[in-house]
Amino acid sequence: MFGDHHSLALVLINFLGLTGIVVWYLQGDRRPMARLIVQILFFAAMTAVLWLGGILPQWMGETDFPDAGAYLAKSALAKSARVLWWTHLAWTLVGFVRLYIVLEHRPREARLLQDLVVAVIYLGVALSITGFVFGVPIATLAATSGVVAIIVGLALQNTLGDVFSGIALTLGRPYTFGDWIMLSDGTEGRIVETNWRSTHLLTGANNIVVLPNSVLAKLSLTNLSRPDERLLISLTVRIATTQAPHVIEETMREALGNCELIVKDPAPLVAFKEIDAVAIGMDLFFCVAGPADRLLARNEVIDTVHRHCEANGLSLAMPPQSYAVLMSATGDQPIAKLMRSSGAL
Repeated sequence: MFGDHHSLALVLINFLGLTGIVVWYLQGDRRPMARLIVQILFFAAMTAVLWLGGILPQWMGETDFPDAGAYLAKSALAKSARVLWWTHLAWTLVGFVRLYIVLEHRPREARLLQDLVVAVIYLGVALSITGFVFGVPIATLAATSGVVAIIVGLALQNTLGDVFSGIALTLGRPYTFGDWIMLSDGTEGRIVETNWRSTHLLTGANNIVVLPNSVLAKLSLTNLSRPDERLLISLTVRIATTQAPHVIEETMREALGNCELIVKDPAPLVAFKEIDAVAIGMDLFFCVAGPADRLLARNEVIDTVHRHCEANGLSLAMPPQSYAVLMSATGDQPIAKLMRSSGAL
């Protein structure tokens, strides 16, 4: 039978719970730390009243479900008090999860993991309320839910595949929000959004590519933003042998040094890779600040190399595969003579 102190405790718990809900919505999401502190205070006050009143939120007393009509109102009061306590417990735990995401400064990249943890918290609290407050057998409910889950799972195989692939990608962390990635099929872009079903890439052409998470999980990818966004680019150049190799190398270094769109640390490199009677082949290696600078930087390097070759009396040579075409067209003339006639020497 309800005692006076018992009834007073239930009334106080209901008052604190409803007041906490009002404060919850009035505070909003702009100040997560203050909101969490208020949630903790209300939950702690409700827990203290439960303990002082000798009420257990996880245990149904016989007085919670009396047969006499005089006790119906107090029974409803007891149920609502326990429901409010469990609800505030869920909100407090969710507040800790969201505050952690905010403090870690990863609200978008951790969205999937946050939603998963929050869903688990709410599901656990809902089952607790169903079993502890309303006395519904959890085992029977779980069995029925299992059958329904199998039917829904078969109907939503592709969607569930995207969901679990998204969770795996979030936990594996091959990329984070804002990273520039390149996929094995040639698609590349910057990560701008990741949700339960898909990942969105912003490409260099300013288009959004939507990739289902299940497809993305099967592709190998290269993260161009790790360890940083500096990207090494190579450019192959062939210079006619009108000057010594060291003169050509000095000219190429000077050209790379005058480019403004490439980074100077690490310094650009000139690597000779071949030489024949006609030309010297080399690779120019240089870094750009990010993937978005590749095209402009390559254009600048090509223009600067061409201008420095003209200023220093160097001539660009044709690729080796052009020799066979020239020889088949003009007979057995020496290669050097063919190159002079074509203007390469």
